[in-house]
Amino acid sequence: MANPLHRWFVEHPQSVGETYTEHFGVASRFGLTMVAGGLACFVHALVPALFTRTGSGAIKRLYSEMVSRQPGVRRPAYEEPTWRPEYEI
Repeated sequence: MANPLHRWFVEHPQSVGETYTEHFGVASRFGLTMVAGGLACFVHALVPALFTRTGSGAIKRLYSEMVSRQPGVRRPAYEEPTWRPEYEI
């Protein structure tokens, strides 16, 4: 049986080529960006003239970074010259 501490704190960061500390930094930054984007979306829901592209911009940046960290994955669709959003939050 594997050591639970190793499984909880080491296996996943190693599987993505990071140390625990590196993974903590990346995951924390992603999480804070999502929280900030979510709050901007909530404010946008209340006052549509505010934060018109903040949420969708955060999603695009995070998606682009996440994909760029994975080998052999295609470019994000929104980076293609012919891509047009159907809807923006």
